[in-house]
Amino acid sequence: TTHYLFIVVVAVNSTLLTINAGDYIFYTDWAWTSFVVFSISQSTMLVVGAIYYMLFTGVPGTATYYATIMTIYTWVAKGAWFALGYPYDFVAVPVWIPSAMLLDLSYWATRRNKHAAILIGGTLVGLSLPMFNMINLLTIRDPLEMAFKYPRPTLPPYMTPIEPQVGKFYSSPVALGAGAGAVLSVPIAALGAKLNTWTYR
Repeated sequence: TTHYLFIVVVAVNSTLLTINAGDYIFYTDWAWTSFVVFSISQSTMLVVGAIYYMLFTGVPGTATYYATIMTIYTWVAKGAWFALGYPYDFVAVPVWIPSAMLLDLSYWATRRNKHAAILIGGTLVGLSLPMFNMINLLTIRDPLEMAFKYPRPTLPPYMTPIEPQVGKFYSSPVALGAGAGAVLSVPIAALGAKLNTWTYR
């Protein structure tokens, strides 16, 4: 019980890091206009956390469990913003779970080979997460309306959108985001696995 309680506590705390990675995750306007950075930050943060805890438990399915905790946590935050009077589309909840399932699948299919999980699973996450999240962002009503009509009270002045030209980024470079995420996920996941080895040697 203590073992899995530890996983829950650390996963929730990791969520705080993931959802604030570059401040791109919650808010629709910046998730749209900075899609490449969003893809890189979310791919790497998901892979590092999921690989670490999956190797910690040695159980396929831990990555999906980890992603589910982050998803629930973010939906609670979305509900809080909605309760404050902001529109439903003000916060975009990223799609982590399908990519985490691919990571678990690679770990299980390779008979719990951690190196295969890092290489194959990390690449699958980097390639799939930008695609799933682009589809998710396509369902948002109007990101520019969210940005200009409902500015965030905590947004620094230098980040406040002031020109409608930001709309030219609507055709966000999914391929670039996927490629960068896939390339960077693998070495960072390897670092997470190395830290896991050092911790429990």
